[in-house]
Amino acid sequence: MDRSAAGWLRHVRNSSNRPSGPVIIAAAVVPLLLCLLLSGVRDSIENTNAALLLVLVVVGVAALGSRTAGLVAAVSSAACFDYFLTAPYDQFRIGDRSDIETTVLLLLIGAAVTELALWGRRQQARASEQRGYLDGVLQTTAVLADAAPVATLITHVESQLVELLDLDTATYVPRLESTRPILHPDGSLTRQQRTLDVDRTGLPTDTETFLPVRAGTADRGAFRLVAATHCARPTVQQRRLAALLADRVAVALPSTANH
Repeated sequence: MDRSAAGWLRHVRNSSNRPSGPVIIAAAVVPLLLCLLLSGVRDSIENTNAALLLVLVVVGVAALGSRTAGLVAAVSSAACFDYFLTAPYDQFRIGDRSDIETTVLLLLIGAAVTELALWGRRQQARASEQRGYLDGVLQTTAVLADAAPVATLITHVESQLVELLDLDTATYVPRLESTRPILHPDGSLTRQQRTLDVDRTGLPTDTETFLPVRAGTADRGAFRLVAATHCARPTVQQRRLAALLADRVAVALPSTANH
């Protein structure tokens, strides 16, 4: 994904967090209308049940992804609950201690639900952006594999591996050193047949990691990956994509590349 595409994604994500005027108005008015409706049957409905209905309204508003709208809905719900559904009615005063607790909880739960909804949307947006980036890397490499000279493809993949795996350097070498840590197509990492936990300990910093370049069973060299100055913890998805990039190079290399 190029910079302009990444910038566009950030713009869309940020724009979705900016509440529009109608959303803010709805966040304030919907709890009011609900409490007006419930006030007609307040003698036959428990206040806790009414509070739960108002929480559903806050959840619906918070799902839109706006902190401001969610908080407005929470405040409006608490205020309208106090005014219409707690004695003494039609005034901002509460006589019963349990109603006070319910009102405070309604406000706190509304604020908490809003933050949880925002966190969920951020996680979704981040995952979507990462998937778009990874897809872009693979597509760009596929285009180069079909049209560019092998040397250009290798240089491109080296730079992509550095960024993708958070490396210091990535260099194509004509031979695989099997005694060093090996990164496999499924994203696992082994060192002399012992599996290393990359998610916990990261890529080795005391030695190079080798990413095989293979076409079927034929070895066509490897990429020597160095992450010596910091702890790099690429995800399994990123490690699998790195193996796919190496496969692209393997297909483009002549069968005698490792001789």
